[in-house]
Amino acid sequence: MLTLDNLYVNYGAIRALKGFSCTVNQGEIVALIGANGAGKSTILNSISGLVPLAAGKITFLGDTISGIAPHRIVRKGISQVPEGRRVFATMTVQENLEMGGYIRTDSKGLRDDIERIFIRFPRLAERKQQLSSTLSGGEQQMLAIGRALMSRPTLLLLDEPSMGLAPMLVEQIFTIIREINAGGMTILLVEQNASMALSIASRAYVLESGNSVLHGRSADLAIDPNVRSAYLGT
Repeated sequence: MLTLDNLYVNYGAIRALKGFSCTVNQGEIVALIGANGAGKSTILNSISGLVPLAAGKITFLGDTISGIAPHRIVRKGISQVPEGRRVFATMTVQENLEMGGYIRTDSKGLRDDIERIFIRFPRLAERKQQLSSTLSGGEQQMLAIGRALMSRPTLLLLDEPSMGLAPMLVEQIFTIIREINAGGMTILLVEQNASMALSIASRAYVLESGNSVLHGRSADLAIDPNVRSAYLGT
């Protein structure tokens, strides 16, 4: 479904990605794990067209998407849940969801999907007329996920969904991610909580300094002594 081939990204004199390559197959959850500054978020932002490539190629469903505008990438079926949630603070919950479906012209389908989001996230339904700035961190994360689903993507990019959440809410968010994947959604997940990421992903890539140093089945990486020492705290 998605192929990243030898990606390089520079921020001025800083080389954030140094020849990173990976694949994501349809129906998978693939995790990117690594320390802060390893380049994980840069990868997602490159796929979304928010960060230009210095070199390399991104292919999605057989089409080259590197270099095209972010709104065109959304129309191709890729949606991102950004790090820090970034909900529209001065809009209500319902308005945030409507913004998530801005590329769509099927008004009835849009309304139906909002109702589906409210069924999946009952707490959002209870707060649909509240400003999103008044929501808790966990509720904002649910809203950010719901907003991303409103464009009916085939690939969902999740950037640090557990950031800043209490352990109970982390479990809840990861249960939601599993359920979304079980419904057929392909997911590329960036997550500092390596244990949680490996517990739900089928495969994973370990990043250091802008490139992959290990990749394979999540179950194998979870017992790799180097991964356990560096990222799992054991």
